[in-house]
Amino acid sequence: MTHHPVQAPSRVPSGKPAVLRTHPPLTYSIIFDSLHTRRLSRALALAALTTLAACGGGDDDNATPTPTAYPHAQEPIGTVRQVYDGALTPDLSVNTFRNIDRLFPTRSITPSATPLALPKAAKQLTAVQFTSGGRTYDLVDYLALNRVSGLLVLKNGEIAHEAYLYGNTEKTRWMSMSVAKSITSTLIGAAIQDGLIASLNDQVVKYVPRLAGSAYDGVTVRDVLMMASGVKWDETYTNPASDRRALLEAQIGQKPGTALDLMAKLPRAAAPGTVNNYSTGETQIAGELLRGAVKKPLAQYLSEKIWSKVGMEAEANWWLDSPDGVEIGGSGISATLRDYGRFGLFIMNDGRAQGVQVVPPTWVAEAGSPKTLTGGTPLPFYGYMWWVPTTGQSALDKAFYATGIFGQNVYINQKEKVVIVTWGAQSKPTGAGVVNNIDFFDAVVKAVR
Repeated sequence: MTHHPVQAPSRVPSGKPAVLRTHPPLTYSIIFDSLHTRRLSRALALAALTTLAACGGGDDDNATPTPTAYPHAQEPIGTVRQVYDGALTPDLSVNTFRNIDRLFPTRSITPSATPLALPKAAKQLTAVQFTSGGRTYDLVDYLALNRVSGLLVLKNGEIAHEAYLYGNTEKTRWMSMSVAKSITSTLIGAAIQDGLIASLNDQVVKYVPRLAGSAYDGVTVRDVLMMASGVKWDETYTNPASDRRALLEAQIGQKPGTALDLMAKLPRAAAPGTVNNYSTGETQIAGELLRGAVKKPLAQYLSEKIWSKVGMEAEANWWLDSPDGVEIGGSGISATLRDYGRFGLFIMNDGRAQGVQVVPPTWVAEAGSPKTLTGGTPLPFYGYMWWVPTTGQSALDKAFYATGIFGQNVYINQKEKVVIVTWGAQSKPTGAGVVNNIDFFDAVVKAVR
């Protein structure tokens, strides 16, 4: 496990060989003319892959980074409260999002000794033009308007497009935010395949006895995966009085069991399984029940079942609720662009790695498809912590995606064998993306067909 200093609550707080490259990724430099113009920027300068020198140290309010070969380790960063307040300046947001392991203690996720090669596709994505919301956009518009800091397009397991922006490189680790929820969900599938979780119909309290007598008593694993526990929750990121921010404060406090204690005190708002209510707290419960089932750290289980088996090339890390504690089930994984892409390939291949079925054979189809709540109410846009498009070609193709605030996405279209990863450095947790992501993904899929 890697420990990093944690900021005091009053102030808020690689060793694997690289894959042989047959082509350089793109490194873009975006020049913004005006934040209020429609296209913001039409100037993209194609440059050689840059080698970044470490920047100067942070200010007094920032955690001191441990000396490391990581290229961004000495950059000044913001605080975690500033992240969720949407209060970071554009340059500080970039620095912070690629250094989130300096905000909290983390546990390392060990990669593979033999990374999965990602060769260059014969057909490269060079231009995309599409209509969204009555306006026409192209690739440059999407990158600029949605403040994309990294883009990877895989077709048939090959790189059709790869771009790094804002000083990011192949070595950069970027935050997942709620993309981590889909990874946690996948690990629950692995635990079912391993026989460590008997059934999605199991009660949560079977694996987390601490929740007996709470609003989670009577809630099933399936209810949690659909975010339909019926437990009252306010997910408003920017409201300091919300449940989401209370969970963040518990994490900032870094006291063992505090996050679970918070979840155990929540009241019930509806019968289990009857109402979908998006809740990061629900994924904290998912992480706790997974930890209770597998009897080992989630980062270790992720490495054993997926990271080392799929062929990830770089060490990743995962936030903890306390030093040497439980991983944060709903956020806090930090990994490279290509390794997020490899995770997408693992899902696209129905959860098989090295010829081994890591999750049940039908798991990916079930997790990535619309669900039905207890009583027959349809849940057309959500699976098991995966989002499901309801319009456009993606809906027809039965594509699905993981998504996180500030612009993080892992999109999977099994029919067309396409994986798209985006990193975002948007200024606000939600609502800052101008161009609809699914419209862009549909255009990309069509362009590489």
